[in-house]
Amino acid sequence: MSAGSRLPVRAVLTGRGFRRYLLGQLTSNIGTWMQRAAQDLLVLDLTGGSGSAVGTVTALQFLPQTLFGLTGGVLADRYPRRRLLLLTQSAMGAQSLLLGVLTVTGQGNLWSVHALAFALGTATAVDGPARNAYICELVAREGVATAVSLNSAQFNVARCLGPALAGPTVAAVGTGPVFLVNAASYLAVLYGLITIRTDGADPPGERGRPRPGRTRPRDAFRHIATTPELLVPVVLIAFVGTFGLNFQVTLSLVAITAFHTGAAAFGWLSAAYALGSLAGALHGASRGRRPTVRRLAVTTVVFGALEAALGLMPGYGTFAALLIPTGFAAVTVTTTANALTQLHADPHLRGRVLSVYLLVLLGGTPVGAPLAGMVADAFGARSTLLLGGVVSACSALALPVLRPLSAAAAVVSTARPASGGSSSVNGFIPDLSGGGPETRPGPDRRSGPADGHE
Repeated sequence: MSAGSRLPVRAVLTGRGFRRYLLGQLTSNIGTWMQRAAQDLLVLDLTGGSGSAVGTVTALQFLPQTLFGLTGGVLADRYPRRRLLLLTQSAMGAQSLLLGVLTVTGQGNLWSVHALAFALGTATAVDGPARNAYICELVAREGVATAVSLNSAQFNVARCLGPALAGPTVAAVGTGPVFLVNAASYLAVLYGLITIRTDGADPPGERGRPRPGRTRPRDAFRHIATTPELLVPVVLIAFVGTFGLNFQVTLSLVAITAFHTGAAAFGWLSAAYALGSLAGALHGASRGRRPTVRRLAVTTVVFGALEAALGLMPGYGTFAALLIPTGFAAVTVTTTANALTQLHADPHLRGRVLSVYLLVLLGGTPVGAPLAGMVADAFGARSTLLLGGVVSACSALALPVLRPLSAAAAVVSTARPASGGSSSVNGFIPDLSGGGPETRPGPDRRSGPADGHE
């Protein structure tokens, strides 16, 4: 198999462990997306349709990613990932159960939603790096890009089914039962984790048994700074995640305040976006080429243009129709960035590198979500889509600026060899981490002492 190719979908799905992981995640994520939609509708009901209130709850749910995301990466590299996932998934199930009980019994209020959203975000911050890095314990290295796309596909199947099921369910029985259904859905992923046996890409010493030594977050930043294939997606996703991917806020606002529809119509908008996302994920999984930085930049420009165009759509039908290609482009951006990160991260640093990736992808939401809510309250819900699309496209167009900046920094670093940092990697990105473990001597990023353990 050539260096630029990857395993097809059928070959990746032959692994029983990955299949169980995928089915468990699919079941749980359907419940999770049902809860997300129901939670937004609950907050709108409690506050009389406040966009800022929805943005605040969303920010509280993602704030722990900013506060504890790097800690989650350290834990993912320090402890067996499957055991860590059993703990985090159990905690998230307990949060859903408590929220459901409070809502069904009439004891829920906005403050309880705030507290439980923060608790869910804390568990998710620890869960994310371990869950993403765990994929490399289930498939061969040639199958990582395909596995990432398949994982994105199941996520978007859930995103499609979850809100579509949540809307009619909330209309029929209220939000409380939806939260209880989500709590039950975690049993599927827990069963899968308990019965999985890993046999993937990482060497046997790395599967479920972390390498002994110190696990420091700064080593991940050094690795990213000295690896262009990591630096570019991290920088790009920082802008896209903060400004462009706030659909969990904007879709509910557009449905309720711009089109004056209800829960069911909001569910169909979410389903349209998820349908496009699913198509994008399946398309990515079926492609025979590995992801590249150039493809990531081009798809980000396309996504930004489509999102900005959404803000100009005059009616519900045209808006819903354009959500499909927008979802296609959005998931292509995120799966390409995720696959680049997985493929080029050092195995012993993968958890920490992914924690940085998730930090910029999700950690910007505490800024982006309230900003989207405030912009919507001041200028209308459509304006949030215009802002997000313009910022996303411009961030991709500005990527070439990294080259002269990194070249200038490389000259400075080369002029001071005694500082202990490497001058550059392939003459592109200098070591900007300001010290740390010994330098990476060659272009092979999967070997050498850059794992950061002492």
